[in-house]
Amino acid sequence: MFDDTITSRGHGSPYDRGGADSYYRRPFDPHWWPEGTQKGTRVELKDMSVGEILEYTRGYKDNEEAQDFKDWG
Repeated sequence: MFDDTITSRGHGSPYDRGGADSYYRRPFDPHWWPEGTQKGTRVELKDMSVGEILEYTRGYKDNEEAQDFKDWG
């Protein structure tokens, strides 16, 4: 069973990146940055653990449910 506790919501975490992708209306694309967004090496889906993918998904879905999207107007 998956532990539903988010291990990190810091900048660059899977949860953060999922929420940001949804906020900016980008496609669902699991990834994260261990050293912070745009720092170090981006971890792609193929290299993510199941827990990391679930955290990204939760961040994306949480923002979709909140309907907190960038207003480009």
